[in-house]
Amino acid sequence: MLLTEIDHVAIAVKDLEAAIAYYQSAFGATVDHREVVESDGVEEALLKVAESYIQLLTPTRPDSPVAKAIEKRGEGLHHIGYRVNNCAEALAAMIAAGATPIDKAPRPGSRGTTVAFMHPKGSFGTLIELVQE
Repeated sequence: MLLTEIDHVAIAVKDLEAAIAYYQSAFGATVDHREVVESDGVEEALLKVAESYIQLLTPTRPDSPVAKAIEKRGEGLHHIGYRVNNCAEALAAMIAAGATPIDKAPRPGSRGTTVAFMHPKGSFGTLIELVQE
């Protein structure tokens, strides 16, 4: 089994501060990590849930994939991140199984992770992120 656990569930939002306040008010959640990921054009806030995260994402520029997703589908579930021990191995296995990679090779992600994204068209409609800590 290449998947070790759910790393995060990513939710695209227009107003990061309002989303954080909502999760704090509704669930008592607190921000465990916050970061701007320039390469992806997003700012994220990670709310720890056991060993996983709720990742709130907001675009930092209008051409980012998250900005385009919000424009097309509105706010809401954006992708799911699966934790793996070896991102390159998991990426190769997914491609061999017929998945369509967005990233041809693993790349740096937030929190010092290594990541690779798989296109929803090859993954039953779900944008998948592989995350190696």
